[in-house]
Amino acid sequence: MLQASKLIPQGQGLSRTMVQRASHLELDWDVRQKSRFDTVASDERHVGVFLPRGTVVRGGDVLVTQDGSLLRVVAAPQPVLRITACPDHPAHEQAFDLMRAAYHLGNRHVPIELRPDHLKIEPDHVLAEMLRAMHLTVVEVREPFEPEAGAYGAHGAHSGHSAGDAHTEGAKVAHSHQPGHHHGHDHTQHNHGHDHG
Repeated sequence: MLQASKLIPQGQGLSRTMVQRASHLELDWDVRQKSRFDTVASDERHVGVFLPRGTVVRGGDVLVTQDGSLLRVVAAPQPVLRITACPDHPAHEQAFDLMRAAYHLGNRHVPIELRPDHLKIEPDHVLAEMLRAMHLTVVEVREPFEPEAGAYGAHGAHSGHSAGDAHTEGAKVAHSHQPGHHHGHDHTQHNHGHDHG
């Protein structure tokens, strides 16, 4: 078994052509957050990865084996919840809704991938319902997952749910409104702190 104990973040300093020609490891987030794991490369070589404890492997990183060969890391598509704002809201309110969702998820120490127009988390039907109650659209998709640094300690607490746990039927076009809760698209009802004075 090949051993890899050196990581070059994003292949810095390496020729792009050299990196592209290298064999690759396609790994999901559960594996990439571990510092020690066994896997199989695209050329079918068995690889044992031994990195300093606490090291997180990102898509685009390059591992160096004991024989000097390079292994490019690819973030494997995996089930994730893609969270987007209500399309009926004006753009500034959509941004605020996503910011509020990220705040509430962060309070629960949930690993989150932050994007300008959406968030991604691992499947969790309880969190999905909470987000839908906040008028966000939640859909389960298969995509690479690259959460922000800083939330690794609690990772895994929300994993392991089957795809059926996330109620995604119709989620792309609708979200539930709780009884007695007014959506309030009227601008006069919203003051999200846009005080530019």
